Amino acid sequence: MFCIQKRRCSWSTMAAVASVVTLVSVVHLFLYPVVPSLDYFRQFQYSCIPINRSSEGQKIILENDKSTEGSQKNATDIISTEGSERNLDASPMQKIDLNVKFPADLHNAVVYRGAPWKAEVGRWLAGCDSNTCAVKVIEQIGGKSCKNDCNGQGICNRELGQCRCFHGFTGEECGEKQELSCNYPGSKEQPFGHWVVSICPAYCDATRAMCFCGEGTKYPNRPVAEACGFTINPPSEPGGAPVTDFTKADLDVFTTNGSKRGWCNVDPAEAYASKVLFKEECDCKYDGLWGRFCEVPVLSTCINQCSGHGLCRGGFCQCDMGWFGADCSVPSVLSSIGEWPHWLRTAQVNVNSSRGNLVNLDAIAEKKRPLIYVYDLPPDFNSLLLEGRHFKLECVNRIYDARNATVWTDQLYGAQMALYESMLASPHRTLNGEEADYFFVPVLDSCIITRADDAPHLSMQEHIHGGLRSSLTLEFYKKAYHHIITQYPNYWNRSSGKDHIWFFSWDEGACYAPKEIWNSIMLVHWGNTNSKHNHSTTAYWGDNWDPISSDRRGNHPCFDPRKDLVLPAWKRPDEGSLNAKHWSRPREHRKTFFYFNGNLGPAYENGRPEATYSMGIRQKVAEEFGSTRNKDGKLGKQHAEDVIVTPLRAGNYHEELASSVFCGVMPGDGWSGRMEDSILQGCIPVVIQDGIYLPYENFLNYESFAVRIREDEIPNLINILRSFNETEIQFKLGNVKKIWQRFLYRDSVVLEAERQKTVRGSVEEWGLKFSQLEEDDVLATFIQVLHYKLHNDPWRRQLLLQKKEFGLPKQCLIPTE
Repeated sequence: MFCIQKRRCSWSTMAAVASVVTLVSVVHLFLYPVVPSLDYFRQFQYSCIPINRSSEGQKIILENDKSTEGSQKNATDIISTEGSERNLDASPMQKIDLNVKFPADLHNAVVYRGAPWKAEVGRWLAGCDSNTCAVKVIEQIGGKSCKNDCNGQGICNRELGQCRCFHGFTGEECGEKQELSCNYPGSKEQPFGHWVVSICPAYCDATRAMCFCGEGTKYPNRPVAEACGFTINPPSEPGGAPVTDFTKADLDVFTTNGSKRGWCNVDPAEAYASKVLFKEECDCKYDGLWGRFCEVPVLSTCINQCSGHGLCRGGFCQCDMGWFGADCSVPSVLSSIGEWPHWLRTAQVNVNSSRGNLVNLDAIAEKKRPLIYVYDLPPDFNSLLLEGRHFKLECVNRIYDARNATVWTDQLYGAQMALYESMLASPHRTLNGEEADYFFVPVLDSCIITRADDAPHLSMQEHIHGGLRSSLTLEFYKKAYHHIITQYPNYWNRSSGKDHIWFFSWDEGACYAPKEIWNSIMLVHWGNTNSKHNHSTTAYWGDNWDPISSDRRGNHPCFDPRKDLVLPAWKRPDEGSLNAKHWSRPREHRKTFFYFNGNLGPAYENGRPEATYSMGIRQKVAEEFGSTRNKDGKLGKQHAEDVIVTPLRAGNYHEELASSVFCGVMPGDGWSGRMEDSILQGCIPVVIQDGIYLPYENFLNYESFAVRIREDEIPNLINILRSFNETEIQFKLGNVKKIWQRFLYRDSVVLEAERQKTVRGSVEEWGLKFSQLEEDDVLATFIQVLHYKLHNDPWRRQLLLQKKEFGLPKQCLIPTE
């Protein structure tokens, strides 16, 4: 064991040790099934097990099997490799007409688990998804080694035998140091180079391109972020903002004179007591530090906080021996079987050894489809983007305070992190790519966009990018594609990427997806089919994708409803709204007829100056129904007492939404979070964006809970809404009440609550509240959509699905050609 800790023994020696450890673990597993640390390997209940088949083979009775509780059978007696009764695929069954059994309502919807789905989707889910049985899956536990164990500067992916290097290191075995400069080359006019977020007049940590006070100061690890280290000049005009001169360092930040505005030598206690001055422009932007003077080290945000099997080092998981993956959730043969995650619960483990190599393990697990393989990409696409953040709130859904308690963020793009973490911990995850139904590619584009021009190594200055964040992001996705077709060619080639899933979380979604991956499923927040708005709709030039050449992007639309899916944006878990039960507020307490609060463009104070903002939609609504006077002192032409259209920040935004019957859903720079705001507060969403899909709109029946208004109908908006009778309004409000949790990333919140309980020994009130919610959330809805697509996408016929075990009645399987 000493040699493992020191990592100085040979792989053959380690292989022998691992073989013994693994065999002992397996023996222990089967001889002592009641040991608490291993008890989840005992035979467990299956929710759908056939226990009675008639001699004519015409009928199958499905029941919960409770006979196994307390059973002392060996696990090898439970699982057989042939003739499993749980394989329903080949079982003849009496034909059931789903159209007859699950008829559509007057809105052409079929309800499944409380949600109104499009009829064809709801029928299949109600008749098939509800009858899914677990199937046997062989999970492959890797044992490949990496050269020199990555020199202690990376994590070994034991599936591929490749190193995942920490920031500042590269090469096949992480043996080469990288110099990630904070500054561009300087000149006489610009001694620190031209501006970049990482620009630094102090000590540059060249492993991450981050600026600190450095040696010789009292607090060498205190950040000197962006404007902190430079001279601040007074405003050039009255009422203007101070101007930072990035050509001139402010040496006072290093002063020990308490009468000057210092930073690097300022004692926090003296500053809090107002005994010394300090530079207010300096603050604690970097992750892992807390307090006005960064004096409290705290947890950094890592993917799943390393799953309890590693150390989070600024955003990159440094996994314990025996574990790997972006969140240290994947066990290798060196791990303890008793510590394997719940999604790898097994009933049988086979040990396969090879001379001179570590043993391999085949773990037979019971899982329900769809099964999703999550690629362990090189950290350039996720972990390194998290570790090098110059602003701790960027692209994450949480940070940690001085108590290491969770602080949820309002970062709308946090959905990407939330879904990624949930999928890594999902029982639908598989390590066996041959058994997988889908492949998830975890590229964190929200981090790429927010970090574009963050440092010289993330520059957009190359000719190919022309200063466009959209162009830089496209290249990241293209590099991930090349990694996949190089390392996993069979996985990609079997469907030309159609079964791969990519998440584009930024304002215009997959508009700038490289042409090579367009066959795949795109998860987005912006479902623009380009049927009307067939160009970039953002008013921010850096995200414009129009200039990207067709050689790189192709000529695809931003969204294809036949294959893609719009997911809800992240919304901060709001304990207050849960306690108030905004989603269930009755009609009689909703006094405002129509409500919209947000930026209304250049006609209003502090409005966005671009006429193209929101594609002009918000401006048109304000022109007709504005309830706040614009710069010219005018209200909307049709303003009414019970209609609120205002740019003024609400004192209690959620309360005002919950007091309204209809709420406007209109774009901003691409998508906005107004759909989620409406649904979560129980308000009927009124969608005004032609040809642009909203969350689940190609699967849920929107007519049951929402209203769509064409852009050319805006002058008649309120008249159309007033034409709905009370019965129709109550019907829509009732459906909003049933589906609101499908717009909530509850699984992500509950995972964090469980982590906090493990680390801190307690769960805060938000964790208790969200753990009590029981309806299907974003993750559950996403899995249901994937399950439907698995058996209804026509291209699946080409994969000869009958060769797989699906745990479904034959009538539910897609016919093969």
